[in-house]
Amino acid sequence: MLSFEKQFDPAYGRAVAVADGILRVTARNPGPFTFRGTNSYVIGGANGCFVVDPGPDEPEHAVALAAAIGGRPVDAILLTHTHRDHTGSVGRLQAETFAPVIGGGPHRPARPMLADEAGRMEASADMSIAFDRVLDDDEPLTLGGVAVTAIATPGHAANHLAFAIGTDGVLLSGDHVMAWSTTVVAPPDGSMRDYMRSLYRLLARDERVYLPGHGGVVESPAAFVRGLIDHRHGREAAIMARLAAGDRHITQIVAALYRDVDPRLHPAAGLSVLAHLEDLVARGMAATPGLASLTSAYTPT
Repeated sequence: MLSFEKQFDPAYGRAVAVADGILRVTARNPGPFTFRGTNSYVIGGANGCFVVDPGPDEPEHAVALAAAIGGRPVDAILLTHTHRDHTGSVGRLQAETFAPVIGGGPHRPARPMLADEAGRMEASADMSIAFDRVLDDDEPLTLGGVAVTAIATPGHAANHLAFAIGTDGVLLSGDHVMAWSTTVVAPPDGSMRDYMRSLYRLLARDERVYLPGHGGVVESPAAFVRGLIDHRHGREAAIMARLAAGDRHITQIVAALYRDVDPRLHPAAGLSVLAHLEDLVARGMAATPGLASLTSAYTPT
């Protein structure tokens, strides 16, 4: 059974060694979707390093990142994806270090946006990032004297990448896999079909530990990823059961399935249900008269 690890000391304002040559610095931006805050990572050796997800533009965090860098040359600013809580200080750090920005390319939706969706995606997406290098899936590179491999893991965001670090079985999993919670998959930014494919892709790998974008270390990642897959299959089955019981709209499904959840989180839950319904419609298990949306009516097939 899937269980989440909620015990996590963010150690605001200082770097924490989480693996050989890897320092974690957690920003003081806690919230319902960021947990205790965004994790930035400084990775490398005595002669150089690189920064992964520099986080929000917040003075305390900037000072802590600078201390973790410790005057070393910064070979790159590496991004798992382009949500603002991960990218807000890219401009500041690039101006200080002259490091190139590297990742999965500009922010983009997982599918064509509907007329009323642009504002919702722009609220969290950072469209300002200018990438100096866009990585291909499975592309290797060496930064700070460390071997890095980019692994395309779309789902939470279309441009999401995970990074295999060195040879010790460490994976930076970004917001794709986190020990404290399931991942937000919210169309049009995210795609449930892509998310599930990315989970299965990680399940086929053999890393021994994941370092996520929020919260603590993911121990025994293969078992945890299997739990995430089972959780999503269970949610899918519950949505199909609500359709079979006569629910036709996402608001009805959310009211039934998330009745014990803080109502302030129901809009996010609605987007998660939409992500599942988009996938179910694509697979022919549910139907809707037009394009799948938050206000569409759905029936089982």
